[in-house]
Amino acid sequence: MPNALATQVEETLRPVIGTVLATVSVDVESRRIGKTPDTIERADLETIATNLVEALRLVVGEEMAAAAAQKVRALR
Repeated sequence: MPNALATQVEETLRPVIGTVLATVSVDVESRRIGKTPDTIERADLETIATNLVEALRLVVGEEMAAAAAQKVRALR
């Protein structure tokens, strides 16, 4: 079960990549830093956002990926 922060990240990504891909992205990026969606913390947002740019730019393009990452960073 994702924690509140993971849920916020998902909600931030949904308008850009859809519900399913947002959920998968949070799961993948959490695991990429050695955590799960229920254990990510605010200190992890910068790394998650940076990784999201790389992952999302293939799906939505460079500008949209950067904008989504910036919104994730702003959750602090």
